Amino acid sequence: MGIIKAAIGAIGGGLADTWLEVIEPDDMGKNTVIVPGKMITNGRSSNTKGTSNVVSNGSKIHVFDHQMMILVDNGKIVDYTCEPGLYTVSMSSTPSLFNGQFGDTIKESFSRVKYGGIPSNTQRVFFINLKEIKDIMFGTSNPVQYYDSFYEAELFMRLHGTYSIRITDPFKFYQEVIPGEVITNNKSLDFSGEFIRQYNDEFVSELSAAFNQYSADGNRISFITSKTRELRKYMADGLDPEWKDLRGFEIVSVAIKNPSYSDKSQAIIDSRAEMGAKVSYLRDGANQQAYVAANISEGIKAAGSNTGGATNAFMGMGFGQMMGGNMMGGYMQNPQYAAANGGQQQPQQQPQQAPQQQAPQQQAAPAQGWTCQCGTQNTGNFCMNCGSKKPEAPKKRFCQNCGNELAEGAKFCPNCGNKA
Repeated sequence: MGIIKAAIGAIGGGLADTWLEVIEPDDMGKNTVIVPGKMITNGRSSNTKGTSNVVSNGSKIHVFDHQMMILVDNGKIVDYTCEPGLYTVSMSSTPSLFNGQFGDTIKESFSRVKYGGIPSNTQRVFFINLKEIKDIMFGTSNPVQYYDSFYEAELFMRLHGTYSIRITDPFKFYQEVIPGEVITNNKSLDFSGEFIRQYNDEFVSELSAAFNQYSADGNRISFITSKTRELRKYMADGLDPEWKDLRGFEIVSVAIKNPSYSDKSQAIIDSRAEMGAKVSYLRDGANQQAYVAANISEGIKAAGSNTGGATNAFMGMGFGQMMGGNMMGGYMQNPQYAAANGGQQQPQQQPQQAPQQQAPQQQAAPAQGWTCQCGTQNTGNFCMNCGSKKPEAPKKRFCQNCGNELAEGAKFCPNCGNKA
């Protein structure tokens, strides 16, 4: 028994008025992978088997887009078509094998499931869904481990979402996936519920492996929801040997929806985000000053409320001011601060030099060097950095008798009493 294409021009006004019986696919939902045929008759059908999906000689089969029709005899496929159209069952013809979109790639698979004996008179029609099977839900019962190089930490998150598949080899799918009772009992089958528990377990297991690979490639965990294309590739690389090569279907897409982190992982992410915001804020010199001033103010308040008394409070305030001044000095010398404040660093304050004792002599010894107001050490009469003139040394008077230095306006030497 085989099928032959019917002439479209012979359809006329209605199928039921032209032929004794027409078989069409039963209702096919978004997750349905196979449905039995549904017979439409005009009351003069030659089908006397008492079953709506048992074809007889001359029955017409209507095949729609994205479907594969299979003619089944005692569980074995005797003929098929992947091309949309209207077909006539012929007891005298050999299998026609309309490959349609699959070309010759499924002939080898057909040879493993085809009927090898004498065709019987109880053949049934089934339709396999070749569209993308969408919205297959999954979820991880335990958090998935992920090392994120950005956070430099092992993070854990629970995942849930959906994925989709497509049947790529209907004969492998028929032989390896569809339970025998579906054909025997003439039932439909959806890719959902208890039927796909095994496949969901395999999916979640491979998802963990895909996460490890995603991490090894240096991707941040927070970008995972926008990387569905890459994730699908990781999943396909792991699942294709089991699903596509052995069972005749493949992963099409994966969608992660609102992943949830463990409490510890969320704390790490929040801490890192807060630190990053603070560092970014303090890159600006004005923000640095405001930040330090605010902390000094808080320190002074805390010192003022010191239970040790007023003395300890003022000591704490003084210490806080000293530390704040040191911190500000450090910020002012920071190149980033200088860049934010006109490109010049604040001059370093030079330590005051102890006054040198002057040996008794008639006039002051010449200075060995001097410090300009810009902070530059000089030996000449003008600053080599800013050009400022060397300040004149104050004129000093000395006693003509003993050489003692005299105070300004003194009339007598306080050392020997000689008149100045």
